[in-house]
Amino acid sequence: MEYRALGNTGRNVSLLGFGGFHLLEIPAKEAGKLLNAYLDAGGNYVETAAGYGNGESERKIGQSIAHRRGDYVLVSKTGKRDAAGAAEQIDLSLKNLRTDHLDGILMHAVGAVEELDQILAPGGAYQAAEAAQKAGKVGFIGISMHGWAGTLIEALRRGRFAAVMSTINYYDRCNFPEIEGALLPLAQEKGAGVILMKPVADGYLYRSAAPAFRYAFSRPVSVVVAGINNEKMLKDDLAYVENYAKMTEAEERALLMDAPELGNYVCRQCGKCACPQGVNIQEVFACEGLYDRQMARGVVGDTAEYALMERLRFWFGQQALGRARYAKIPGGIGACTGCGSCLAQCPYRIDIPEKLRMADYKLAGRDIY
Repeated sequence: MEYRALGNTGRNVSLLGFGGFHLLEIPAKEAGKLLNAYLDAGGNYVETAAGYGNGESERKIGQSIAHRRGDYVLVSKTGKRDAAGAAEQIDLSLKNLRTDHLDGILMHAVGAVEELDQILAPGGAYQAAEAAQKAGKVGFIGISMHGWAGTLIEALRRGRFAAVMSTINYYDRCNFPEIEGALLPLAQEKGAGVILMKPVADGYLYRSAAPAFRYAFSRPVSVVVAGINNEKMLKDDLAYVENYAKMTEAEERALLMDAPELGNYVCRQCGKCACPQGVNIQEVFACEGLYDRQMARGVVGDTAEYALMERLRFWFGQQALGRARYAKIPGGIGACTGCGSCLAQCPYRIDIPEKLRMADYKLAGRDIY
């Protein structure tokens, strides 16, 4: 098992981390088997949240591995934004997890800069985390967000967080390009640990788990956290990390070209297309990525895949962000004549004029497509 530094926190963590959310789906006895097998295999990063099943995930972890507390780095999250609520939740997490300290606490799912302001203001959750840190109850203080990276970028700029947790996978790099383009370089500059979540895009990349994990392991991150709820999944994930070799640039290009989940619809944000009429094609598709992860495509093929996409496309609840950003594009797609000159420029064979109409339907709230 490879180990990496968790930024400047002073902790080294296994490349494969164990995420606690999916422990809600299995009995405590099975959760215990998986957690202990993970630790036995050399894993040492266990993460959960107070909000997972109103503490159920934490209680299963505490019941299963508290007797091995020295074997793992333990991180939980608080969704409270005020100091009193966060302090109460941290203490409850300690009780649930049967420990006297967390190695880290994350501000959970901070979706907007306004929430960040609230957390950092006097009387905010950060104040409680600092007090817990001084009391020896908490190690480092971090922050998490799903999808859009703007809040995490702003949090790092303010210099108050030792780690960030972000959605990173080869599918969502196309929907949230700021994560790899801006957040990761900034984290390296600041010495912040990066906790990668959703390596298989909430399960959407289940057909491509091996390359998805290899892509995730190849990012400049500290740990890749995977949700695990059965023995086969644990065995497979351990095999991926034990056999890991960093992807070359050529292999990454091939993955982005050939991945079945991307196909000839998802914009890779390569910037190679241009419109003679001045339509900002790349920005339109970036807005669509924010809106629904480019998952509604106007085509229904495999029923199970369609159902999964329908479940996941609004998973992060960022429709308003996508529409607000689209509204700032002068003229939207109004100047598009459908001339098709952009088609030859796309290396991924995307029908750009048709996709522009689909994106406008979503983002401008059209009555019919």
